[in-house]
Amino acid sequence: MLIFITPAVSPAHSIGRPTPFATMVSTLPFNPAPSGVDQSATNLSMDSAAAFAAIALAAVSWDGVLTMAGSRALRHSLDYRKPYQHYSQKAMVDLMDSLLAELRRVGPQHLMVEAAERLNPRQRATAYAVAAEIMRSDGPLQDDERNILTNLAITLDLAEVDTAPLLAAMDLLHADVLDG
Repeated sequence: MLIFITPAVSPAHSIGRPTPFATMVSTLPFNPAPSGVDQSATNLSMDSAAAFAAIALAAVSWDGVLTMAGSRALRHSLDYRKPYQHYSQKAMVDLMDSLLAELRRVGPQHLMVEAAERLNPRQRATAYAVAAEIMRSDGPLQDDERNILTNLAITLDLAEVDTAPLLAAMDLLHADVLDG
């Protein structure tokens, strides 16, 4: 079962209007295709903007739970970027709804693979950085998260010589202020 936990209203929408991410407030069954069924065949027509958002969504929900911190990190990773900053609320809701449906259908690993195929090298590098940032949103990377990032780097055709410094920078960025 895939569980998404997000606030229905963000501080930016203090008058009570739901955000585009409010549609993620639900328990969503994770129903990957039965064995023998081609999970790589997508029902989703993904352009590079949808693919980038798909990698971010898969990264933040890799373990089947979208935490409050993860939801904020996902929202922040998209809100200020082009083209998402120009999307209407309806367009963003529609994008997230379609990505969530695909995530439920194929799971986060397959969604990342589908999305990676639609990005150019620069977009792939940025998507990896965003995925690493999002995975750090709720604390230090767990072993499973490190494995997912390693697999994502391979999927995105990124060399360890490029990803290792980024992960080191994330460790510094997310270090506790009071640690000595």
